Amino acid sequence: MLLQANGITKLYGVTPVLEGIHLQVLERERIGLVGVNGAGKSTLLKILAGEMSYDSGQIFKAKETTVGYLAQNSGLQSERTIWEEMLDVFTPLLETERELRQMEQLIADPKSSEDPKRYQDLLDRYAVRSDWFKDHGGYEIETRIRSVLHGMGFGSFAPDTPIATLSGGQKTRLALAKLLLQAPDLLMLDEPTNHLDIATLTWLEDYLRGYAGALVVVSHDRYFLDRLVTTIVEIERRHSKRYTGNYSRYIELKAAEYESQMKQYEKQQDEIARMEAFIQRNLVRASTTKRAQSRRKALEKMDRMDRPMGELKKAHFSFEVEYMSGKDVLQVSGLSVAFEPGSPLFRDVSFDLHRGETVALIGPNGVGKSTLLKCLIGTMQPSEGSFQWGTKVKLGYYDQEQSELNPNHTVLEELWSAYPHMEEARIRTVLGNFLFSGEDVLKKISSLSGGEKARVSLAKLMLLEANMLILDEPTNHLDLYSKEVLESALMDYEGTLLFISHDRYFLNKMAERIVELHPDGVQHFLGNYDDYTEKKQELLDFNDEPSEPFARHSAKTEHKPEAPEKQGAVSFEAEKQAKREERSRKRKLASLEEQIHTLETEIAQIEEEMTRPEIFQDYVALQERQETVDNKKELLEQIFAEWESLLEE
Repeated sequence: MLLQANGITKLYGVTPVLEGIHLQVLERERIGLVGVNGAGKSTLLKILAGEMSYDSGQIFKAKETTVGYLAQNSGLQSERTIWEEMLDVFTPLLETERELRQMEQLIADPKSSEDPKRYQDLLDRYAVRSDWFKDHGGYEIETRIRSVLHGMGFGSFAPDTPIATLSGGQKTRLALAKLLLQAPDLLMLDEPTNHLDIATLTWLEDYLRGYAGALVVVSHDRYFLDRLVTTIVEIERRHSKRYTGNYSRYIELKAAEYESQMKQYEKQQDEIARMEAFIQRNLVRASTTKRAQSRRKALEKMDRMDRPMGELKKAHFSFEVEYMSGKDVLQVSGLSVAFEPGSPLFRDVSFDLHRGETVALIGPNGVGKSTLLKCLIGTMQPSEGSFQWGTKVKLGYYDQEQSELNPNHTVLEELWSAYPHMEEARIRTVLGNFLFSGEDVLKKISSLSGGEKARVSLAKLMLLEANMLILDEPTNHLDLYSKEVLESALMDYEGTLLFISHDRYFLNKMAERIVELHPDGVQHFLGNYDDYTEKKQELLDFNDEPSEPFARHSAKTEHKPEAPEKQGAVSFEAEKQAKREERSRKRKLASLEEQIHTLETEIAQIEEEMTRPEIFQDYVALQERQETVDNKKELLEQIFAEWESLLEE
């Protein structure tokens, strides 16, 4: 056991934040710490790291156990360069290396061999120090630093880049990179996935899965928790509870636990009601008085269960649309943005949006995703290209920085200033749905947490009743429960949705199409995040396939019977290929259905035109339209035939 905390209690004044928290961490254990915003997760990590005092309880940690702790948004403050800061981790090894170089000079000096005993001692000391240097990774320092820096998104940075010139998010990533290089026995991370793009997130997951030490992580990233942790510790109502499994398993266990507790409680309540009814009926009758009194004593001695408390109060809301937009919502053509002439941030971006679509915009940090959205809402001007909004589009925009909120307003004033004609009772009801009740509505915006500001922004967006929502990282700052509420609201939304997100769980649940932004344009992928990653892997595999002559040569020379392992691999590949084909079939079906719908609509429109007197009486115009209809009907029959054959597969 690396660390054990028993009965930890923390008070702020007289208000308890944590009460009787229990936690134990074993070697190589991966623990996810979850709970709503304000539950005390970050406070607990600070206490375990020794950065905050606690009021009662005990913490046990072996003296030799090293602990690394990264607070939320704690950027690295240093006057050094990136490379110098990373090398600082390996100071003992670098000192040993200098010592070895000095000994090598002495060994090479002819004078040293004049005293055989001292010379032999020198050789022995050199052998011992050399082995220690090798065993502790002395020859892998540069490789480890380059690997971690590349994985954390600093591969393109010059090693001599001063840390002081980095942004806040980059400094936080660099602090995490340094902590990973230190490789403590116990790694405690508070929201490490903030400021990371999808590629860096994936690398970090894989790195931490192979990490030799133990891990305690606070995260609202459900995909990250599912892939990484094997234990969930939930902090709810100031107490902790341990569940075995990842986040999805924890959700199942918690629901089953509540259902079981509720059944036991209801069963006991039924038993109490029966006993009370028996006592009431039989207490006054002489023949049954003793039995009734006996039942009453048993009832008094009964250990009564408390009603299970169930889930905490959640925000609840929905996005309504005031009116529907036209079918074509947005057309973007050849869009480019350049802050300096001749060096565009991105260029040649083209895509369309149609009514009811849910499209995700993804790409690495710094590629210009938020900039592209700002162009679309009109707060920035593109350098080249154009975009055209469709008819009757009512636009709603969610800014991840919440820059549209006035810090001097109260929560109530913020909504009232946006909707001055709305009754106060209606605004208070809406804010209550977003968990702002009573005196909470009189809090200043400047005093709110990130999650609270996000809920205020979402409340304003909900009241707008827009039919086109553009969301920039909508799940940032939201706790796990608020994310689920937001997902439910957006899944029921009848308008069009374009959003940026690094939350892969959210991408999986919401995205129907993914647009990946690159400096030289965009790539389009049908489906959610898992479909996107599989398609990307297929493209990589395709590019890595051997040339055709080599493939033919291999086919001719390979006649040996396949080993069982090989057969298993072939079977797995066949199953994988079958899944790919099934997904491809479903996508093709969806595409064909869209084409059928489009053709039927076009045919109906032309046939309606043919009934108008100005067309009906013009033989040439009527003939042209009839030919168009015939061609479209012929194409429609072909697509129908293809659709039916795919349906029968």
